[in-house]
Amino acid sequence: MDTDKNTTTESPEDSGSFTTVKSKKTQKRKREHDMDTVEHVASKRPQFPPISSDKLKGPDEMRKISVPAHRYTPLKDNWLKIFTPIVEHLQLQVRFNLKTRNVEIKTCKETQDIGSLTKASDFVKAFVLGFQVEDALALIRLDELFLESFDVTDVKPLKGDHLSRAIGRIAGKGGKTKFTIENVTKTRIVLAETKVHILGSFQNIKMARTAICNLILGSPPSKVYGNIRVVASRSAERF
Repeated sequence: MDTDKNTTTESPEDSGSFTTVKSKKTQKRKREHDMDTVEHVASKRPQFPPISSDKLKGPDEMRKISVPAHRYTPLKDNWLKIFTPIVEHLQLQVRFNLKTRNVEIKTCKETQDIGSLTKASDFVKAFVLGFQVEDALALIRLDELFLESFDVTDVKPLKGDHLSRAIGRIAGKGGKTKFTIENVTKTRIVLAETKVHILGSFQNIKMARTAICNLILGSPPSKVYGNIRVVASRSAERF
């Protein structure tokens, strides 16, 4: 009993024993464990129920597309083809304001998709720029189509006959060059005086724009055709 009491009352220095020190590995593991718990707590995000479409709707929005004088008659002739998809499919309201000469598109209670207004305005804008209604309808049906416009003089500052020849090189004899670029790059191109409008996907617009810029800069059509076909075959292999 005496020996037991002595052992209990002895200090660690007297007995020659050492205090246990936690190793660095255990401290590191503890820190990592604490970090994991913190990350786990932080990763828990609050869950909110989806908002109904009625609450997303704000005040009615309107877009106005100005119509130049030379597009009044085509707009009047094709009004039923333009009116039907906007009202029936996109569920928007549309009218042609005779005073301001603008096509006005407005959202209403039946409008479900927020992006319908942008699609409809792009569709009307494409028709006003000179595209056929059937080609412009693709902007409503597909999401990855875009419009791009640029001036011939943006590529190279040309004047007089030089400008006329550059536009002639883009069109070709009877529109042959333009049709070839359209078919190879799967785009639609409109030449309106010095303006060039391209309708298509981002990659295809890039190919068509490069070809048109080369023609403006003076490259012969045969060389441009070859370059387009090489680029088109490479893009087809990727996809």
